[in-house]
Amino acid sequence: MREAKRALRERILARRSELDATALAAAGRSLSDVVLALSELAGAHTVAAYVSVGREPGTGPLIEALSDDGVDVLLPVLLPGGDLDWAAYTGPRGLVPAARGLLEPDGDRLGPAAVASADVLLVPGLAVDRRGHRLGRGGGSYDRVLARLLAVSPPPLTCVLLHDGEVLDIPVPREPHDVPVDAAATPSGVHRLR
Repeated sequence: MREAKRALRERILARRSELDATALAAAGRSLSDVVLALSELAGAHTVAAYVSVGREPGTGPLIEALSDDGVDVLLPVLLPGGDLDWAAYTGPRGLVPAARGLLEPDGDRLGPAAVASADVLLVPGLAVDRRGHRLGRGGGSYDRVLARLLAVSPPPLTCVLLHDGEVLDIPVPREPHDVPVDAAATPSGVHRLR
């Protein structure tokens, strides 16, 4: 199973490496429009998101738009054991370089359980299948977050942000700890899963 995940990760990362800055910027703007049109965001008070890095679909325009609309945006802070703490987004100047090339908010830490207050959780990924099985980078950080949200009622919408072509018709290899997501958003639209 781990070998199948590794091989799929390599294929997707190779495809992403071909994207240039212009394509990434355009995809980020389109992705923002797609996510902002989600019905679950109407009336949302809190959205847990992340700051994209490298060739991930750009989240900068989306985070800014949510914040400008008065939505509280929580961003992750990577803990030494791989779990995620959360802090409020206070603007681009409140982001600081962190481990693994990440940008994290420099504000007060709210604790790993703070994500339970989110109306919508936006997660990174490399691919997802039609049943909601998400392929991440392999660190397990978001598997912990998604598992934590299983006890929340009503549960928030969980949505993976991907490039076009990364919602797969073939099954994504999965392990018992993998928790499916509800939806995927790509620059060309929303895919409801499961």
